[in-house]
Amino acid sequence: MKASDALVYRFFQPLFTILFWFLYNPKYVNKSVIPKKEPCVIAGNHNCILDPIYVYTSTPRVVHSLANKELHDGKFGWLFKSIGSIPVDTKAKHNGGALNAAIDYLNKGYAINVSPEGKRNFTEETLLPFKPGAVVMAKRTGCKLIPYAVTGDYKFRSRTLKITYGEPLDIKDLSVEEANQLLYDTVKQMMIENNFKPRKEKFVKHKDKFL
Repeated sequence: MKASDALVYRFFQPLFTILFWFLYNPKYVNKSVIPKKEPCVIAGNHNCILDPIYVYTSTPRVVHSLANKELHDGKFGWLFKSIGSIPVDTKAKHNGGALNAAIDYLNKGYAINVSPEGKRNFTEETLLPFKPGAVVMAKRTGCKLIPYAVTGDYKFRSRTLKITYGEPLDIKDLSVEEANQLLYDTVKQMMIENNFKPRKEKFVKHKDKFL
């Protein structure tokens, strides 16, 4: 990320924080686990297009999210590029370029936000199966892997909207499969503890944008 790009991100981040506070009355639990300077992978569930922005408002540091390539190619592509989001082709079987870009950011000391479900969850299930990208990034760079769970509703002055961060997971001695299962189980348990309510119907007509 170029210095000018970081300035664009830092311009929007406090604005989003103020808007979230005014519109949604968000709650933050244990956000202090996000390191102030060290690289880290932040990974959690994804039910709403606003979830990545919720993560951005949790910390003053620059956070890069993996986002659908269509956003980068659309009319607001300049914005997603300027704040350093990483494009992912959701239709491709492999996204080595996105993985390498994320690892490069981590090696430079940045934070990465990942939605391991790979898309927004429009089903009745609490969580979709997790893709292993988040744990691969953490294992290859040796950085912290921090789970989070978003629960509640994005309603005006909501009384339920909450993002909970768990303690960093120790995955150094685990295989990718074991680490991915640990991440999945941890996020799901936090969601259940926060009284997450799965959707009662499937919204198959929605088009996923964020990862």
